[in-house]
Amino acid sequence: MLTEAPDTWTLQEAAHLLNRAGFGGNPREVKEFHGRGRKKAVEWLLAMEAPLDEISVPGWAVDEKAVLAQARERFAGMREGMRGLSAEEQEKKRRELNQERQREQRQQSVDLQEWWFRRMVVTKAPLREKMTLFWHDHFPSSVQKVRVAYLLYKQNALYREHAVGNFKELTRAVAVDPAMMLYLDTQTSKKGKPNENFSRELMELFTLGEGNYTEEDVKEAARAFTGYIVNRGTGQVTHQRLQWDGGEKTVLGKSGKFDGNGVIDVLFGQKACAEYLPKKLWEFFAYEGPSTELVEGLGQSFRDGAFEVKPLLREIFLSKEFYSNSALRTQIKGPVQFLVGMLRQLELAGLPKVYTVSICQQLGQVLFLPPNVAGWDWGRAWINTNALLTRYNVAGFVTKGTDAEAIASAGGGGGGGGEQMMDRVRGMMRSVGRNWAGPDYDKLVPRELRGDSGELVKLLSFRLFQTQLEEKQRKTFEQYADAKRGLVFTNTEVAELTHLMMSTPHYQLT
Repeated sequence: MLTEAPDTWTLQEAAHLLNRAGFGGNPREVKEFHGRGRKKAVEWLLAMEAPLDEISVPGWAVDEKAVLAQARERFAGMREGMRGLSAEEQEKKRRELNQERQREQRQQSVDLQEWWFRRMVVTKAPLREKMTLFWHDHFPSSVQKVRVAYLLYKQNALYREHAVGNFKELTRAVAVDPAMMLYLDTQTSKKGKPNENFSRELMELFTLGEGNYTEEDVKEAARAFTGYIVNRGTGQVTHQRLQWDGGEKTVLGKSGKFDGNGVIDVLFGQKACAEYLPKKLWEFFAYEGPSTELVEGLGQSFRDGAFEVKPLLREIFLSKEFYSNSALRTQIKGPVQFLVGMLRQLELAGLPKVYTVSICQQLGQVLFLPPNVAGWDWGRAWINTNALLTRYNVAGFVTKGTDAEAIASAGGGGGGGGEQMMDRVRGMMRSVGRNWAGPDYDKLVPRELRGDSGELVKLLSFRLFQTQLEEKQRKTFEQYADAKRGLVFTNTEVAELTHLMMSTPHYQLT
């Protein structure tokens, strides 16, 4: 058990917890959160009292029966449309129908990305969305391969439902999740010809980590996951017993006629499994490279708690080490954290739709499109010269409505398609910039509080950094404010000062 921090805490510590266990908040939210006290604040996060459907889902994902009926109607209509056609005409018809379906799926994927992004911005249960993001990275699936947005929506709902639940139960559910099965080719795994993709990633990336299994373990485990079939149109999963290898298998020294659940039982009996997820959660929420003693202690708690995630998170968030100098403002914001946190700080409900997807592409973290089965690289991997420039341009757009077109030009914004596509994207971005209202600065920085540059900078610093700035940095901002000041300090000058403060390396940390 980690040493527990006292219940008394600072505003900075409260903001730290709200940033890491969620996506931050505005000054009022931080102060209210701090007023709960450390223990009650942690319990509020873990309670996740907001309803699961706190914002409306895309229309095509609302009714599962309607989705299945639509898939059946599409198949029946395709068969009907083929009657009486020549072989050449049938092939042409198939291509047209396939292109239509691809366009529909691309639009649904964009809908899904925008829906989840906005959900993170407005959620009243921030830990639930942060854990859903964690599971999406831990158990990743990509729309590029799955190609069915509805199945990724269902997977996302699964992660949200199990956000702080039981890790073993979630692992069982993921093994037969249709999106995961399509992503890691489980549906092609048959008796006599097992596909090893899922069993390999189950051990290496999901439960044990490298070095804690052998190639023979992967091959034997793959036999246990044979016989599962996914209907790509409906998402229904069935198990064909005749295609399942029911023979004796030996995995990590244990032998038996294991099915998939039997293999998962064997994996969760390993010491490495008890420590693998706690280490990953610590690095996600606190800092990289925790000590062996810390990981072993969390692992013991996790095993003793039967792999329940909620008590593990409680121990992490209440620990003294979570609020140490190793953790405070040492984590580089990932693109989603950067964008969502910015909007929550500036009390904005979202971004224009065309802009949201484009900017996530430019920053390198597109929801439902992780780069590979290992998920995203975190930490310093988020930052390079181009990424920093894009972040500064994003801050310019959000605070002032500028640079939208420049961001589109920097990296495509529309996912490819040639110069004609680029012209279209740039045109949309110009329209976005013209129509973006930006933050309500009269609300964020009331005019009666703008008379003193020192107080103005202090006010914005707490909103954006939740900590005292070093004197040199504070003086730079105050001098900028003094230089911009005319007869009155207008919203235009407040926007420029806010942009300057957000265009600093300090703002990239949380």
